[in-house]
Amino acid sequence: MPKTNTLVKICGLTSEQQALQVAKLGANAIGIISVEKSPRYISADIKKKIFRTLESLYPKIERVSVVQNCPIDLIIKNFLGSPSETILQLHGDEDIDYCKKIREKIPNIGLWKAFRIKTEKDLDSIKPFEDFIDAILLDSWNKETYGGSGKKIKSNYLKNLQFEKPWWLAGGISLEWIDEILTEIKPDGLDISSSIEISPGLKDIEKTEALFKFLKKN
Repeated sequence: MPKTNTLVKICGLTSEQQALQVAKLGANAIGIISVEKSPRYISADIKKKIFRTLESLYPKIERVSVVQNCPIDLIIKNFLGSPSETILQLHGDEDIDYCKKIREKIPNIGLWKAFRIKTEKDLDSIKPFEDFIDAILLDSWNKETYGGSGKKIKSNYLKNLQFEKPWWLAGGISLEWIDEILTEIKPDGLDISSSIEISPGLKDIEKTEALFKFLKKN
């Protein structure tokens, strides 16, 4: 198998210590959940502390705030500042008009949009968004939660996908699945959370390290 250049985002971190451990292992992006009903939610103050440390010690790592159906004015009021996130990840039912408004009001921040895939037809709704976002994130559909469920998208939906923007794969990404992901699905990035957790928001650093070692080796 050829060497992979697949990017890795570790999402749902809740402590500064684990954020630094994950950064040291080689993460390209670190995600913080800013959705209050999520079991991985942390307050804006804790998030800013983590991002301040990352900005200082690992400035090249993308700092991602994950939001869900959040009023744009609230994002401007509560989420942006110094140090700020470099990426805003929309993980709800945000429509194209919402993405346009984010672009107009916050032009200096990267914008990723997550799409929950239940059937292959769901992929058809993505293309119109591409003019207004910087990256696509494909996650599995789950009626109980918008993310972090550990459920996989059916592999046959994901092969030969072509988008104009980079795309990330989320949902149940584990060592057992990665070989197929790298050789047959070939996303630009992997968004990993629940498969490397001891409990929601607490990562198993040994599992996380094993995953990074596998990726670097292949």
